[in-house]
Amino acid sequence: MANRRLEEIKLLALCMASDNREAFSRLVEMHQQGLRRFLVNLTGGNVYLAEDLAQETFIKAWMAVRNFHGLSGFRTWLYRIAINEYSSWYRREGRMAYEPVDACRMTPAADMHSALDARMDVARAVEQLPEKEKLVTLLFYLEELQIKDIVKITGMPSGTVKSHLSRARNHLEQYMSDPDRF
Repeated sequence: MANRRLEEIKLLALCMASDNREAFSRLVEMHQQGLRRFLVNLTGGNVYLAEDLAQETFIKAWMAVRNFHGLSGFRTWLYRIAINEYSSWYRREGRMAYEPVDACRMTPAADMHSALDARMDVARAVEQLPEKEKLVTLLFYLEELQIKDIVKITGMPSGTVKSHLSRARNHLEQYMSDPDRF
C-alpha cells in the first residue's frame, strides 16, 4: 500500500512537471478498474455509459492534472471528477431504466444461481435508492472509502453523508424485506 502511494506520487510529479503521458497512463491503469466498477454501479449497470463516463473522467483528469494540489488523494480527486461527469450526464439525459442482467446467460452452473440472484437483488435495491443515498452507499460499501474521503468527493458535510448512509440502510432493508412494494 505504501509502495503504491509512493509510486502514485512519483507518477503525479512526472505528469505535473513534464506532461508525461506514460506516467499518466500508469495512473489510469492503477485506477481504471475501480473507477469503472463504481460508474457501472452508479449508472445502474449501463456498461456503455460507464465506459463513456470513465473515458471523459480520465480526459478531464489529464487536462487538469497540473491543478491537482494533493490536498486529497488522487483517487478521491478522480472520483470527484467522475461524479461531476455523471451529474452532468444525469442533468442532460435523465435517469435510464434499470435493465437487470439475465442470470441464466451469465452462469451455467446451477449452484451459482442463488448467489448471483442475491447480488442482483442487492443491485436492484441499490438502484431504487435516491441519487445521493445511492452515491454515498456505493462509495462507502463498494469502493470502501472512509467518511472523510466521501466528504471530499461529494462536498457534503460529514453528518449529511452519515445521514444518507443511515437512510440508505433503512431503505435497503425495506426493499429486501418486500421488493414488490417498490
